[in-house]
This record gives sequence, C-alpha cells and structure tokens, in this order.
Amino acid sequence: MAKHNAHIGGTLDEFLSEEGVLEEVSARAIKRVIAWQLQEAMKAQGMTKTAMAERMHTSRSMLDRLLNETDTGLTIDTLSRAAQALGYRVKVELAAA
Repeated sequence: MAKHNAHIGGTLDEFLSEEGVLEEVSARAIKRVIAWQLQEAMKAQGMTKTAMAERMHTSRSMLDRLLNETDTGLTIDTLSRAAQALGYRVKVELAAA
C-alpha cells in the first residue's frame, strides 16, 4: 500500500505555514521584488549606485543594503526616498490572508 503524503493537494502557503517559515519566506520574496524593481529603474535611467545614494542623501553602504534582496530590514522612509530618487512613489497595500 502506498504511503499517504499529507502535503499533496495542499498549497505552498499551507506547507510553509506548517513549517513555521511563511512570514520569513514572504518577507524575502517581497524584498527580492523591491530590490529588483529598484535595480531595473536605476538601469533604465543609467543611474549608478553612487548617484542613487547621493539623490537619496544616504551612503553607498545603505543603498547596498537596500538593494540586497536577502536583507529584509527595510523602512518605509528608506523605500520612499529610493522611489523619489527615481521619480516614483511608493504604494503599499494590505491584503487579506
């Protein structure tokens, strides 16, 4: 007789929640998207990291942390300054779980 796999038919979110890592994985996924969007906007505008840091009135090392997709420590203020430096605005939305 075949073994029953409790995860067959479940969602990835259910599995990650059961493993206790849903919030961490979600935070990393969000940060990865934000970092990618910022890098793409910088590339499209031909903006260097040094120029971006200057526009944000911050250091290169702070910008590197912002663009590091695994560093989930991101404030709304930092994100807003980055968006403004690129001519964008931040839109945050809460969604039901």
